[in-house]
Amino acid sequence: MILYRTTDGLVVEEGGKAYVVEELLDTLIARPDVHAFLSDQIHGGYSAGPIDRSKVLAPIGSQEVWAAGVTYLRSRAARMEESKIAGGGDFYDRVYTAERPELFFKSLPHKVVGPGGTVGLRSDATWSVPEPELALLINPSGDIIGYTIGNDMSSRDIEGQNPLYLPQAKVYSRSCALGPGILMTSKPLPRETRILIEIERRERVAFEGETTLAQIKRPFEELAMYLYRDQLFPFGCFLLTGTGIVPPDSFTLEKGDTVRIGIDGIGVLMNPVG
Repeated sequence: MILYRTTDGLVVEEGGKAYVVEELLDTLIARPDVHAFLSDQIHGGYSAGPIDRSKVLAPIGSQEVWAAGVTYLRSRAARMEESKIAGGGDFYDRVYTAERPELFFKSLPHKVVGPGGTVGLRSDATWSVPEPELALLINPSGDIIGYTIGNDMSSRDIEGQNPLYLPQAKVYSRSCALGPGILMTSKPLPRETRILIEIERRERVAFEGETTLAQIKRPFEELAMYLYRDQLFPFGCFLLTGTGIVPPDSFTLEKGDTVRIGIDGIGVLMNPVG
């Protein structure tokens, strides 16, 4: 079942039919019986048909968005390459093999872009890329209760200048997109789950790539555990789990591009670049 936040409120979709959820997202996420509650909404509710995609918003309430880095071997190689001139390449090699993961703050909820919304480019960046990622929805107790699609927009030239510039490379206006809906399940996703990206430029494919969850190094439960260590998230939070797809060094996003990120079982997140 996929949970959507719409202009009319929360809606859960299963079997091509949408059912109204009489609950706020913040209180829903905090429910210990969230999956059973949503199943009851489906089996005891009335559906007027499929969801109206034009009404879908970013699936976020009061949750912070955090992110994990260097969780895929491909990401490790890209980070080392972009920062080697600044002497930071060794940092990323170490964090890939370290017990403690790299975790960083990504976005406040009001800055998150939803499906169809425009993601942004830093005005002082010359090398910008989208990072297609699986996002975990974690409840206040630290349990993973759902999954959605995330776009961790990044300024690779700024991060490459110095690893200490990471917050500037990652956190800026319209640098995070989530959606379209949340796959609500307590079960782990299959390792063969695919993550795909396609970037369209002037009606042509400028870049496309694909990976699977089998390529990620760290267990999701481990990432959640480290994030919640000495942290409180009263409304839960979203955690982007890193990217395994990196465009070639010659590629940078341009205004007018369209980014489409798909994850098996969840859907497709589409955002124009502006």
